[in-house]
Amino acid sequence: LGAYVIRVPQDGWAPEGWTPPAADDSTSGMRTTANVSAANAIKTPQFWLLWTALFCNVTAGIGILNQASPMAQDFFAGIGPAAAAGYVGLLSLANMAGRIVWSSTSDYIGRKPTYMMYLGVGAVLYLLVALFGTASMLVFVLLTAVIISYYGGGFATVPAYLKDIFGEYQVGAIHGRLLTAWAAAGVAGPLIVSGVLDLQTSRGAEGAALYELSLYIMVGILVLGFLANLLVRPVNDRFHEPEADDTAADEDEPQEASDAGTEHGPEDGASGAERTAAILLWILVGAGLVYGIVETALNATALFG
Repeated sequence: LGAYVIRVPQDGWAPEGWTPPAADDSTSGMRTTANVSAANAIKTPQFWLLWTALFCNVTAGIGILNQASPMAQDFFAGIGPAAAAGYVGLLSLANMAGRIVWSSTSDYIGRKPTYMMYLGVGAVLYLLVALFGTASMLVFVLLTAVIISYYGGGFATVPAYLKDIFGEYQVGAIHGRLLTAWAAAGVAGPLIVSGVLDLQTSRGAEGAALYELSLYIMVGILVLGFLANLLVRPVNDRFHEPEADDTAADEDEPQEASDAGTEHGPEDGASGAERTAAILLWILVGAGLVYGIVETALNATALFG
């Protein structure tokens, strides 16, 4: 259904009441009008700085996700498996909410400042979990939920970040290359946490002490990512693709659209069938979300019961 309603807008179409951002917008300095190929992108320091920033953000987030249930039970002795499952559900909602809220926020404040928040504030939150996480279940849940929202937001924001830095030409291929950072973090995060857990267990540590060293390591990883993101600058002109001739671009456009199997939508908006499909799609998605939120909320009550 989602694929069915996709159409390329007619030339010149814009949402009602929308005006393009001013050229001197505070975030425009990081939004290029040029294009960089995927082959050239991986030759730039910007790509590897963003790779590092994503790797650090994902490593820190997945470190909690990987051990969420046992971590909650070790931090609070009265928490059983059922309540811990409710905690995992809350983290899932935070993950989803972060993808919507923080990516939307980046449209207003810019991608680089948003990633500074993910990594900088995330490091502070990890430190607070290490120092005060056992103070109360509410404090623990709030801190870790925000951390996981940054994890989700990082995924949702990075495609736009790449488009801002490298342009829209081959941005899909560049995104695919950047996601190797996700793959690497998916190995590194669990290895760090489980390795430290084994070490602390062998030393006789119990409860929250099992995770203390892991949390401090995650603080250091996030600081490293923060510094990498801080160093991101616009790409040097020598990596830019030559500007295409407007006439040639116009001639190529219909073929590109045809090759992609994507049709142009009508000038006056979606057809009746498309509107019906879109409504049905949102009903299905909405019903699933409502069920998930209600079920998670009911399970999570055991955390504070």
